[in-house]
Amino acid sequence: MHIDDRELDMGWNFDNSYIHLPKKLYTRQGPIPVPLPKLVAFNKPLAEFLGLNVNVLQEDSGVAILAGNKIPKGSISIAQAYAGHQFGYFTMLGDGRALLLGEQITPKGERFDIQLKGSGRTAYSRGGDGRAALGPMLREYIISEALHGLGIPTSRSLGVVTTGETIEREETLPGAILTRVASSHIRVGTFQYISAYGNVEELRQLVEYTLQRHFSDITSGEDRYLSLLREVIKRQARLIARWQLVGFIHGVMNTDNMAISGEAIDFGPCAFMDTYDPKTVFSSIDRNGRYAYENQPPIAAWNLARFAETLLPLLHDDEDRAIEIANEEIADFHDIYRKLWLDGMRGKLGIFGREPEDESIIHGLLDIMQAYDVDFTNTFRALTMGKLCGTEFFDSKDFVKWKDGWKTRLNKQRRPKEESEQLMRGNNPAIIPRNHRVEEVLEAAEKQNDYEPMHRFVRALSDPYAYSVGQEEYTELPSPSKIPYRTFCGT
Repeated sequence: MHIDDRELDMGWNFDNSYIHLPKKLYTRQGPIPVPLPKLVAFNKPLAEFLGLNVNVLQEDSGVAILAGNKIPKGSISIAQAYAGHQFGYFTMLGDGRALLLGEQITPKGERFDIQLKGSGRTAYSRGGDGRAALGPMLREYIISEALHGLGIPTSRSLGVVTTGETIEREETLPGAILTRVASSHIRVGTFQYISAYGNVEELRQLVEYTLQRHFSDITSGEDRYLSLLREVIKRQARLIARWQLVGFIHGVMNTDNMAISGEAIDFGPCAFMDTYDPKTVFSSIDRNGRYAYENQPPIAAWNLARFAETLLPLLHDDEDRAIEIANEEIADFHDIYRKLWLDGMRGKLGIFGREPEDESIIHGLLDIMQAYDVDFTNTFRALTMGKLCGTEFFDSKDFVKWKDGWKTRLNKQRRPKEESEQLMRGNNPAIIPRNHRVEEVLEAAEKQNDYEPMHRFVRALSDPYAYSVGQEEYTELPSPSKIPYRTFCGT
């Protein structure tokens, strides 16, 4: 691996602050080269934001970096160690098929992790091959960019490279590497790892690093560790509320998949809900519905409790008092989440301000949506567009009664109708990455080597609130099926 003249023009501006943490938190190693890398998806707007030269990065020398065949100047590649509760059971984990190349410093001075996913075996592979299949990497590219378009804090995808290799899962699949961009990859599981395998001083180093990187306004003061816990709780409440408001189901909310930054991360069996049902679960491995749609808020609180446990030695010298402090803060999650979710639902219904009847209006609509098995996104889209007739649901006595109460509430606020409509447009996406559409574009890419359907889809998803004519085709529901939709981890 070497640096050529073109690489110097790519715009890489790496720092490697993570390596100053205790060495047990990572292992230094390089990616394993692949035989025939080919760039099949490239996020030009993100590349420009990061300060990268979009033209040079798409040349052979740039693709070689995105494939792990070259290490860019300034990079010190590492695999990160972490632990986690997976479906409630604690285990030692780590980057089994990913490497952090370093932290790109943007022209505005912001810092983002650049990670290769699928780059080969690491010290934490636990018997795995360290590689990734094309389909799951394209899925992460689509979903992460869709969440970004929806205004949800998320890790993002810079590009996907096919490797020229095949990998063995349940079947033989084409290999690929995804370049992931995140504010950081510090997880609840990172704190669990240092808590289980380190000492208090090493925990303190991780906390101070996290404060400096993500919470620079609370880096001083005796209560800064408590402030960290509070801020992480607030960010997670905001993230989960936004998920719920657009019907997103992560699929695997293990503690190692909860980023301290408050970004969504690690998209495996994730999907968006079609028919509104709080018990919706798509993941093939979530047989008991632990991470079903309705369980995401309480699971977030459970994960945060695990995070709080790691901070106990820093919250108070007396363990019993530290536990009391942590419990008090975790108890606030539900109120914070509830307020954010209710305000978001008010926005989806064009409601300004807060009135006592708002909750009954909100839950009343959701109840009849569930009773009539109607689509979550398209129902709110129809409300936004004022197209409330011609279906069994909209013509039903239940809906008409609800609509009368909703209209009364809107008239009560004395705001122009246009303002309510604008509020709804800003909170109700016209399109989401519907599961059948995701499968269609993935099949075209994997089996037909046709990436244009995916590129068109991602472009449409980049502005989901546009309500444009070009988005109409993506609002169509899937054909009825007796077979429930299932998603898979792809690991």
